[in-house]
Amino acid sequence: MKKILLFILPVVLLGSCSKDLQEQPKAIAAETLYNTPAEVQAGLNAIYAPLKDPNCMGSLYEAQLETYGDYMYGRGSYTILNDYQGLDNTNITRAGQIWQLFYQAIKNANICIQKIPLGKSLTDADKSNYLAEARFLRGLIYFTMARNWGGVVLRTEANTDSISLKRSSADDTYAQALSDLQYAEQNLPDAPRLGGAPYKLAAKSVLTELYLCLQQWQNARDEAAAVIQSGKFSLVPVTVAADFNKIYGPDVVSTSEEIFYLKFSRQGSNYGFTYAMFEHAPGDGYHGAGGYYAHYTDTVLNPVMKSWDNRDLRKKFNWYPWNVGLGPNTLLNAKFSDPAATNANNAGNDFPWYKYSDILLFYAEAESRVSNGPDASAMDALNQVHRRAYGYNATAPSPVDFSPGGYDAQSFIDLVAQERNYETCDEAKRWLDLKRLGTVKQVILAVKGITVADKMLLWPIPTIELSYNTAIDPVKDQNPGY
Repeated sequence: MKKILLFILPVVLLGSCSKDLQEQPKAIAAETLYNTPAEVQAGLNAIYAPLKDPNCMGSLYEAQLETYGDYMYGRGSYTILNDYQGLDNTNITRAGQIWQLFYQAIKNANICIQKIPLGKSLTDADKSNYLAEARFLRGLIYFTMARNWGGVVLRTEANTDSISLKRSSADDTYAQALSDLQYAEQNLPDAPRLGGAPYKLAAKSVLTELYLCLQQWQNARDEAAAVIQSGKFSLVPVTVAADFNKIYGPDVVSTSEEIFYLKFSRQGSNYGFTYAMFEHAPGDGYHGAGGYYAHYTDTVLNPVMKSWDNRDLRKKFNWYPWNVGLGPNTLLNAKFSDPAATNANNAGNDFPWYKYSDILLFYAEAESRVSNGPDASAMDALNQVHRRAYGYNATAPSPVDFSPGGYDAQSFIDLVAQERNYETCDEAKRWLDLKRLGTVKQVILAVKGITVADKMLLWPIPTIELSYNTAIDPVKDQNPGY
């Protein structure tokens, strides 16, 4: 019988006392692997490694999406993306690398899903929890792929070894993500097996955003409400701008608002959050190894920056002046910074895929849509995030509260979207929000004076898929414009 070899890559996940859990690379025969909890956990850990690769969500994913944001501009090879006319060959290659690494993670998840039910030394509870973790990750990846490529090739445990498979529709891709995440919601434990692994409320958080994308407003509202009402999370208090480093800083182990993060570490040479290197410049003191300064903004030219209230501590925390040859009004972003990093690949910051402020703002939007306008709970969810941004107690009335009344459903949703723009700055979320809200072209035209081409809305299906997958038509199955 042909043996399936699973290559376990180095993995960084958060432990109870350390940010670093490392698995040494080794090849293991899948037929003999998934029999004990330790063996299964090694297989599960292998799902995370491709996601955290620098060519995936370790840096290229965030770098690509952040260039598109209304408040941001790209420099160097990212400059052309500011034209909003589609990807050039360099950025097509980058999107293709992300695609390949997503499928590596999916492959490892599929092997887990195949083998875990056969484990000889696993309890039924073990099998359920481990299967739920693998399906959570697969569902999260397919959800992410659907948002960036539309329909993709659905590789599951039933066909994981097949090269040639038809491209599924966007609806079917979302449906696969929904099925996986609903299974995870039902079967994940209440607490993660270790920090950085998913658990029941993490699944509910991803489902909240997925339901928003599917315009299932009541489901989104109910999932977000369950996370809020669990009482497990709270916003980290902030009184000065530097306090936001208690959330995003490189030495943070965990916080009261962390829901599901990709965990990185500066221990070792390739376990860090490489994206931090993209945001800084040599000599600015924000990254020990220098920086690529791939992104920037401008205090005069960019309307988002001009209208952003200077009293908002997020503005002071996120942006610092540094002239990279583009003029004296240039700002770089400091959200992810690590002065102690010694090379491009070992910043200690984590990627905040879902945090409590995300859920509060998702809830505010969903409740307003369900009720055709904000009720008191929606207004309070928005105000909690807004108060904290100005240094006030998030759970008590403050002088900066948005007043109830005067908002219909749409004007309130616009207000929430603005708040989320400030809150998630540099987290690779703004472009996806604008697409979901259907305001991409309107916002980019208003802010940057550019008409976004339709081909900009989806990444192209990579050449490697078109070349080797004979079930795909390179012309008919390619996204528009490529």
